[in-house]
Amino acid sequence: MMHREAVERRRWLREKDFLAGFAIAQVLPGANPVNLALYIGLRTRGALGAAVAVLGMVVPAFCVILLMGVAYRELAGFPATHMVLIGLAASGVAATLSTGVKMAMRLDQNVLTLVIVLAVFFVIGILHWSMIPVVIVAIPVSFAAAWWTDKEPGNGR
Repeated sequence: MMHREAVERRRWLREKDFLAGFAIAQVLPGANPVNLALYIGLRTRGALGAAVAVLGMVVPAFCVILLMGVAYRELAGFPATHMVLIGLAASGVAATLSTGVKMAMRLDQNVLTLVIVLAVFFVIGILHWSMIPVVIVAIPVSFAAAWWTDKEPGNGR
């Protein structure tokens, strides 16, 4: 939704700028959508835009979570409550996977990018390695791959 609004509908950011912000939001601690809102607000309206964007993401979410906590306290004894929560967890996984696939489709299509994506997926998703050392290794490898790809003849850069 943020991509559609910031890039396609309102044209606040270019595709590459959004992807850069998305990558930064993934690496920084905290909620990724809040990090991305901060990035978009900062890029479009400076520090005030960043502050307003973060408040716009955090305050409504805080209110919803507060109401959901009260509802859970009242409904925790019912078996249907746990079934609903299992369904919500599954939809969260699906939403994350869907976002990852959509962002991956917007990346430069080359073999090095695919190898890095598959390697990170394999070691984190399949082997369950800790994310921090994988990111520490993947970031410089990604920078080197991007630099090397940009230096290829006929790349136009």
